[in-house]
Amino acid sequence: MTSRQANQQEDTYFRVMRLLEEQPDLTQRQLAEQLGVSVSGVNYCLKALMEKGWLKMNNFAHSKNKFGYVYVLTPQGIAEKAALTVRFLKRKMEEYEALKLEVESLMAEVQRQSQTKNSKQA
Repeated sequence: MTSRQANQQEDTYFRVMRLLEEQPDLTQRQLAEQLGVSVSGVNYCLKALMEKGWLKMNNFAHSKNKFGYVYVLTPQGIAEKAALTVRFLKRKMEEYEALKLEVESLMAEVQRQSQTKNSKQA
């Protein structure tokens, strides 16, 4: 069983890779804003992805990014993103099912309390 921290890190990797696959010329600041994390957190994540060989940074003269860099998923990164997607989706479906059960339980509890209150008032 993987730890919560490992799952969060994997989720961040997945989200970063997903964004960069769609928009490879995002700046670190733009990535941070879209992910809701700090720029230093994005920087740390990008370095980790590059060290793993899943992402590379290319110089691109026509980039919107003033530094002229784009982030490109490597073939290994594309394969790993597919695996991350499957694991991410599985975790989210498990979370959804757990929340669904909790909501159903709470709704039943509220309904029982409402019926008890109504029967006491009658």
